[in-house]
Amino acid sequence: MNSIIENSDQIHDIAVLDSIPINADRMTTASHAVAETQAAADITAASGIDQAIESFVGPIAQAFSNVVFFELSIGGVGIPLIVVWLMAAAVFLTVYLRFQPIRGLKYSIGIIRGRFTRKTDPGQVSSFQALATELSGTVGLGNIAGVAVAITVGGPGAALWIIIFGFFAMTVKMAEATLGVKYRKIQADGTVSGGPMYYLRDGLAEIGRPKLGKFLAVFYAIATVIGVIGAGNLFQANQAAAILVKATGGDSSFLADKLWLIGAVVAALTALVILGGIKKIGQWTSKLTPMMAILYFLSILVMNIGEIPHAFALMFTGAFTPDGLTGGVIGVAIVGIQRALFSNAAGIGSAAMAHAASKTTKPATEGFVAMWEPLIDSVIICTLTSLAIITTGLYGSSSEDGIGLTSEAFATVAGWFPILLTICVVLFAFSTILAYGYYGQQALGYLTGNSKKADKAYQIFWILAVIVGASMSLESVIAFSDAIFFLMAFPNLLGLYFLSRILRLEILRLRKRIDVGVMREITPAELQVGMGDHEPTAEQIKAAEAGRRRKRDKLREVRDSLKAKKLERAKRGD
Repeated sequence: MNSIIENSDQIHDIAVLDSIPINADRMTTASHAVAETQAAADITAASGIDQAIESFVGPIAQAFSNVVFFELSIGGVGIPLIVVWLMAAAVFLTVYLRFQPIRGLKYSIGIIRGRFTRKTDPGQVSSFQALATELSGTVGLGNIAGVAVAITVGGPGAALWIIIFGFFAMTVKMAEATLGVKYRKIQADGTVSGGPMYYLRDGLAEIGRPKLGKFLAVFYAIATVIGVIGAGNLFQANQAAAILVKATGGDSSFLADKLWLIGAVVAALTALVILGGIKKIGQWTSKLTPMMAILYFLSILVMNIGEIPHAFALMFTGAFTPDGLTGGVIGVAIVGIQRALFSNAAGIGSAAMAHAASKTTKPATEGFVAMWEPLIDSVIICTLTSLAIITTGLYGSSSEDGIGLTSEAFATVAGWFPILLTICVVLFAFSTILAYGYYGQQALGYLTGNSKKADKAYQIFWILAVIVGASMSLESVIAFSDAIFFLMAFPNLLGLYFLSRILRLEILRLRKRIDVGVMREITPAELQVGMGDHEPTAEQIKAAEAGRRRKRDKLREVRDSLKAKKLERAKRGD
C-alpha cells in the first residue's frame, strides 16, 4: 500500500485538495519587496523543518502503514485486513444482537430526549450531548471528499454500498457505548472516566481473562493518545487552513503565507472550549453539530432538487448491474467501508468514551442512542453528498475528485455556493478537534491514574498542536498517527467479541423492561435530563440522596431479615 497521505482519500477521513503551492512567492511589486523577502524566509524555514521531520519519520511511517493496512487481493481488488476486521465485527454484532438497528430504533427516541434518565443520575452530560460530541468527531472531511472518490471510482451505485455498511456499523456503536457506561469509573468529584480501556481491563477480568484485559487496555490507551494527535488535530487543522486559503483566493489570498494565523485563531477557540472539560465540549458540540447538519442539508436541498428521485434510481440500478456491481465492490473495498466504518469510527471505540460521560444508571440506554451516529454520519450525510454529485452528473465528466468534485458540484448552483461548503468543512474540522481532544485526555488519564497535571499538560499540548498542524506540512507524522489510530480497532473489537454475551444481556434486558412497563418515563418532567439543561437543583439532589438512603435502609432490612431467618432455621436444626 502507498503511504496514507498519498492515498488519504482511500484510507481515512481525508480530503484530496487541489495543490496549493504555499511555498510560492506571492507578491511581485517592488513596494512589497521587503515583505516578500521576510515571507519567503519564514516559508523556507518552515519548509526546512518540514523536510527534516519528513526525512526522519517518513520511512518509519511508510513501513508502519504497510503493516497496519496490509492488503488482501480479492477479485483483483486490494482490501486492507483492518477493513475485513471491522466489517466482520459489524456483521457479527448485528446478527448476534438481533438486528437492533431495525428492531430497536424506536426505543431510542425517548432516551435521546432524556425522558428515561434523571438529572441526579451519575454522569456529566446528557445523552443528546454525548451523541453530538461523538458525531462532531466523526462527521468530517471524509463525508464530503471520500464519498466523491467512491462515486468517481464506482459510479452512483457505490453510494448505496456506503449506506448498507452504515447500517451494520450502527450495532458496533451500540456495543461500544453500552460497555463504555457499564464499566466506567465515577470519581469522587463526579467526573467520569470511561472508554474501551476500562471495559477491556475490567470486563475481561470479569470473565476470567485479567492479564489479557490489562494488556489490551494499555495497548489501546497508548494507541489512542498517539493516534488522535494526527487524525483529530494536525490533519484537521492543516486541511481547514488549506481550504480557507483556497476559498479566499489561493496564492493571492491574504492568508496564503499566514497559515499560522489561522492556526492561532482555531487554537484560541479550541482553548475556550477544551479547557472547560466534557461539559463545555458537550455544550458546544450540541449546538455546532445540528447547525452543521442543517446547513449542509439546506445546501444540498437547493441543488437540482428535481433530479433527486433520478439520482436515487441511479444508485440502485448502478449497485446491482454487472458494471455497477464491480464499481460498487470497489467503492466498498476502497472507500465504501471506509466511509461507513472508518468515517463514523465504528470499531475504533470513541463512542465508548463519549457516552461514558452520560447521565444514566442503565448502560444499554446509551447503546440505543449511539446507534444514531452511523445513521446520521454514513447514511444521511454521505447520501447528501452523493446526491449533490450525482444530480449534477459531474462524476462522469469532471477531472476533479475528492473535495474538488464536491466543490465543483456546489458551484453549479451559483459561483458563491462553494463558500457554504467551505464553512461546513471548517466547522467539521473544528468540531473534530474538540471531540478528539477529549478522547486523548481519557486515554492519557487511564495511563496516568487520572493525574490532573498530566491532563492539563495534554490540554495545552493539544491547543498548541493546532497551530503546528495549520502552519506545517507534517505528512509522515500524520500518516504514522493515522495508522496507529486504526490500530485501535484491533484490541477494541477483540474486547467486544469476548464481552458479547454480557452485551447482549444488557441490550435485551433493557428492551424487555421497556416492553413490560417496568422502565417508564421519569416523573415529574422537571427531573428528566432532557436535551438542554441537565444540572439538578439543590432540592433535587437532596431528594435523590434521601431516596438512595431509603433504598439502602430497605436493602439492609431485607438482608437482616434473611440473616435472622437463616439463624432461626439453624437453631431449629440443632
